[in-house]
Parts: sequence; C-alpha cells; structure tokens
Amino acid sequence: MALNERIAEITERIARRSAASRALYLERIERAGRRDNPRAGIACGNLAHAVAGCPEAQRPLVANTALPHIAIVSAYNDMLSAHVTYRDYPEYLKTCIDRFGGTAQVAGGVPALCDGVIQGRPGMELGVFSRDVIAMATALALCHDVFDGVLLLGICDKIAPGMLIGALGFGHLPALFVPGGPMPSGLPNAEKARVRQEFAAGRVGREALLAAESASYHGAGTCTFFGTANTNQLVFEVMGLQLPGSSFVNPGAPLRAALTEAAAHAIVGATRLRGGHRPIGELVNEKSIVNGAVALLASGGSTNVTLHLPVIAAAAGVHLTCDDFAELSAVVPLLARIYPNGLADVNQFEAAGGIAFLVRELRRAGLLHEDVATMAPDGSLAAYEGVPQERDGRLLWRPGFAASADLSVLRPFTEPFQPDSGIKLLRGNLGQAVMKLSAVKPEYWQVRAPALIFDDQESFLAAFEAGALARDFVAVIRFQGPRANGMPELHKLTPALGLLLDQGFRVALLTDGRMSGASGKVPAAIHLAPEAEAGGALARLRDGDPIRIDARAGLVEVEIDADELAERPPARRLRGDEANDRGRALFAHFRARVSAAPEGATVFGDLLAP
Repeated sequence: MALNERIAEITERIARRSAASRALYLERIERAGRRDNPRAGIACGNLAHAVAGCPEAQRPLVANTALPHIAIVSAYNDMLSAHVTYRDYPEYLKTCIDRFGGTAQVAGGVPALCDGVIQGRPGMELGVFSRDVIAMATALALCHDVFDGVLLLGICDKIAPGMLIGALGFGHLPALFVPGGPMPSGLPNAEKARVRQEFAAGRVGREALLAAESASYHGAGTCTFFGTANTNQLVFEVMGLQLPGSSFVNPGAPLRAALTEAAAHAIVGATRLRGGHRPIGELVNEKSIVNGAVALLASGGSTNVTLHLPVIAAAAGVHLTCDDFAELSAVVPLLARIYPNGLADVNQFEAAGGIAFLVRELRRAGLLHEDVATMAPDGSLAAYEGVPQERDGRLLWRPGFAASADLSVLRPFTEPFQPDSGIKLLRGNLGQAVMKLSAVKPEYWQVRAPALIFDDQESFLAAFEAGALARDFVAVIRFQGPRANGMPELHKLTPALGLLLDQGFRVALLTDGRMSGASGKVPAAIHLAPEAEAGGALARLRDGDPIRIDARAGLVEVEIDADELAERPPARRLRGDEANDRGRALFAHFRARVSAAPEGATVFGDLLAP
C-alpha cells in the first residue's frame, strides 16, 4: 500500500525542520564510529583495567579486536515485577554471545522506579526525572568505549525511554532492547476497577482492596494493563528496536528464552566486525519515530509516551512537536482496545493477533514507513508481521494472523473502533493539554462545569471523603507540573472521580500533572502547559470559573473575560518542607531547569534543541 499522503507530509515537515540538527548528529556518530574496533586504539593500561574482572580464560577474548564485544546495560532489580525477570539474563546472554563468536560484559546498571509502588506518594515526584537520570546512567555505562554493540535490559515507564536516550548518545553502536514479557493474566481488570471504586465509596475495606490488587499484580513480568511499560514495548517493537514478536511472551516460557538467545545472535551480527552494521543512531530517524508515534496512537497507548518520544527524537537530532502528534492523530484510526481503554489485557491482545496484526493493518493502510531499517533478522519492517515460534530447536517467524481473533480487542483498519486515534491535543486560553480519548465514552468528550480548585491530590480526596463533591465540576489539580514537583501521576483521583461519574455527575480533571497509560474512563485534560508554577493561566483560576473541555473541538478554556483573567494575581503554591523530604532536595536543580511538558519535561532541553 502506498504511504498515506498526510503521513508523508508530516514526516517531510519533521525532516525539514530537523535537517540541521540531524546532520550534526549523523556527522557526530559517523566520526565516533570510524574505528573498526574501539579496543584496538586504547592504551594497554586502559585495556588491562577493562578485562581485569573477567575470568582469566576470558581476558584474551575480550581484548581480541577481531571479536565483537557487547555491553549489557541492565535495569534489573527485584522491586519491579517487570525487571526481576532480568536476574539471570546477563549470564545467559554472555553464554549465548560466546557461542555466536563474541564476548560481553555488564557495562552498568541503571536505577528503576516502580510507579505502582510510589503512586500518590512522595517518590512519584522523582518519576519523570528518573528518565533523564537513567539516560545519564546509560551513557556512563557506555563511556568506557570498549564495546561494539549494546543490549538494553529495560522495560517500564521511564526506564526504557531513558535507556534509549542514553544509547543514542552512542549512536554509532548497534543497540537492541531485550524484553522480559508480561505476567500471566490475573484478576480481570474490570473487576479490579470495580473493587477500587467500592473502596472509594466505603463499601469494602482495605483487606478486600489489597486482595484484589494482589490478584491483579501477582507475579514476575510487566503489569498486564496497557500502561506505559507495555506501550513502550509496542512502540519500540514497531520502531524496529526489538525483535519481532518479542514484547508480549510471558516470562519463563520456552519461547522467551529462545527470543533472548536470538537477541544475542542479532546484536553480534549487527556489529561492524560482522559486516551487518546497524547503528542505532541511523535506525532512529524521522521515519521510525513517526512509525512509533503511529503505533502509539493506533493502540490508544500511554500519554506518557507523548512526553518521551520528543526527547528520544531530539537525542537523535530530530525535532518532534505536539502539532505533529495532533496531525498524526487525525489520520490514524484506533485499532486496539486494551485496558484501560477496553476490558482486555495485553495477553488477550497478544492472543487476538498482537503487534503482528497491528503492524499488518497499519502497513495495509499505508500508515507506516516501509523504508526503515530494523533489528529484525532481515532488517525489514515487514518482518514485524511475523509471529515467533520454536520448531526443532530453532526459532522461526511464521506469518501472523490474517484476521483478528477477537474484534472486541483488535480490529482491521477497515473497521476501526474510531476513525481517529485515542489521543487528542487540546488548546485554548488555558494553554495546551493532552487528553486520552480511547478509554472515555464519547458522551463525556465534552464537559462544561464550574472549576473546583485544589493544589494537591490530598485536598481533593479530603473534599471527596467529606461528601463535598456530589455535583458537576471540573477538578483543577494544579502545581503538579514538572517545575513545581516533577509532574507526578495522579491515579489516586481515579476511583473517586469514576464513582462520581457513575453517580451521574458531569466531572472531569484538568491538571498540569500526569495520568499516563492507566488513564481511565474520566475525561482528563492533562500535561497542561504553561504549568501553574511557571505562571500559566491555571494559577489564575478560581472556584466556580466555568471550564470547557471539548475533545471534539480540541478546546480547553475558561469562559471568562480575557482582561479579567489577566488581571488576577496568580496563586502561589504553599511550600512546606516537602522539597527537602525523602531525596527530593537532590532534584532541585532538575526542577529549576526542566522544560515544559510539550518539550518532553526534560533537563536536556538546551542540549537537544534543534
């Protein structure tokens, strides 16, 4: 199928806008990659340090400039269910790489937060900043400059994007993500959501709530809802940065081990020494970035990825904007319904046809760039229509489903759930916001109601528990932006708002904070910029101001006179000692220099500007 004209136009505009910065980036990685082997040119003392920790028999192999040497950068820890799966990966990968004629070392580890643990707690204020810390930690791991390729062991929310940003700083090297897979399905997501609302209403106690949560999050692997972790996997696979079909195979399955072995084989073959050189800085370009954005939009994935993709793009010299997302959103249909934008989890999505079917349909619709390089065995995008399987001890890719196995989960492009995507850009006199529509019923896409102003989640929940919110309103939760407190997710609000919605009230959320991939059925205009801390109009709102959120028209506004709004003194956040509590003081310099949400909420803004 010929490429959709609008996709071609948007991509061409991105390429023109990025021409100078992309050329500089490619020149830099070309210069860095001129050596056939980085170990050949370093001093003997440096090389001795690099191999000193290896087993004695391994030292001459690592020093051998004819053998590819692979860096393993891992986000393993046993706090994250998704990353505990990586415990034994390094030794297994080393064994596989040795069999394929290379060597490997664990070059470094990166920090990895579990958003599920820190939801609604002080640690969530460090979440977005952790992405940039992870990028720097990845760069530190690779700065030893003795490697020919990189394997990245990272999955979850800020972790995988941070690792990719860091790896793009060494874009002359091939790099490949090695997934760990989702946990098997547990308590159905609809039942989990029901129990949460019952708890919010006071009809069940903490014991029942904990039992439901524990039945949902019950083992090793990513959480099975379509949050940021699983959105990362889907987007990175469609961008060609993982092997085809590798995202959603459960931990412990024989196929999981076969895919991990195949990743070892692929990275050795992609090195300059093996003649199949595929540097990640060339793979990640304006076309693969657009492919990733299309996959995000078509799947109704996490709004967090709209923060991450612009920074990833900038790390490769490509300038991606919110307008690009908005224009892509208008052409890309919604083809998947995965909780919270449906009832199915990612295991059911995989069983219905998964990423292979999604890629097939997007290609048939002309919505993906075909002329991209990938880390598939044949280097093509078409390979991502394949489904991996083991046969006689060999890993093969068979053709994926020609039809969806469950039309309630996954649909062909000719019968989409809706003709445009699940993410919408809103603009108006309050600034610019993002709204995830895929989980919200169309009758809630337009809300006009008076504002109720809160400066934190706790104040909102106190008002809810006091019975003060049984009315139509827009909950304005401000001073939650990146500059104010790191842009935490506000999931603690979801059960209460959802209960009010079920009771027949017209309610919505307006915030400069985040909701991410777990955004539910409540209409939520999030990532509002300028944020309140930066003097945005959000800081001038008062209780009772009429707020209009209209996803159909792409509007977010307060319906008062512009002069009156401008004349109001902005509210100031009451500051206690929270910024000095539990490590947050260490991130004061991040808060001082972080960019706005539309620019990715990153401290790298100045360095990565086009």
